[in-house]
Amino acid sequence: MTTIDLHRLTGAYALHALPDEENTAFERHLAGCEPCAEETAELSATAARLGLAVASTPPTALREQVLRRITAVRQETPGRQVRSRTARVGPRTRALSRWALAACLAAATALGGTAIWQHQRAEDARDQARRATQAADEIAAVLAASDARTRAAGLAGGATGTVVVSRDRDRAVFVVSGMARPPGSKVYQLWFDDAGTMRPAGLMNPDRADQAVLLRGGVDNASGMGITVEPDGGSPHPTSAPVALMTFPS
Repeated sequence: MTTIDLHRLTGAYALHALPDEENTAFERHLAGCEPCAEETAELSATAARLGLAVASTPPTALREQVLRRITAVRQETPGRQVRSRTARVGPRTRALSRWALAACLAAATALGGTAIWQHQRAEDARDQARRATQAADEIAAVLAASDARTRAAGLAGGATGTVVVSRDRDRAVFVVSGMARPPGSKVYQLWFDDAGTMRPAGLMNPDRADQAVLLRGGVDNASGMGITVEPDGGSPHPTSAPVALMTFPS
């Protein structure tokens, strides 16, 4: 393993993804390489924040609970009446029977609608869990990339932000801690800085002070990123002055 190879292992080391031999060699390298030591510390702090940054997944028992409730609804065919008793049924009894039948049909319809609603909720929860897992995997892949480079900066209101860039993977991750909630119904929008032209890179969750966001799209030749306050849903172009500008690490 060459010294150049060791310089590229900061991300994998921060995520404890190195085999024992490479881990030992990299720790020896850290003792004499200040840039790698600084970058490793930043990546380790970023990885620690991921626990607070990713969306929470629904309980694993959610699907079983929904299906159990559905199967608890009894659907039995009424027993056959005795012919002699049927012959004695009067008009009032027939009216009550029709009322009872209508009530049963209404209840069955309502229960059926509830079952469909519960099933849809379970499907939505599974989709949300899959998206959250995929996003977390993509974020972890950028952090663990052998060429991952980081840059940290202080933001307004005491917040701190760290951008992690992997040119090999052509992706970037922005991790922020202590971000104030945007005003009104606004959102924070991320942008790639393409030589002064801002390219949309996704939205931040306005309800989270600590989060990690995989910037949407490839890094390409972007030299940095910016954050602006935009209307709910975002904008194709910035409509306000940036609240933060960060240059990508070289």
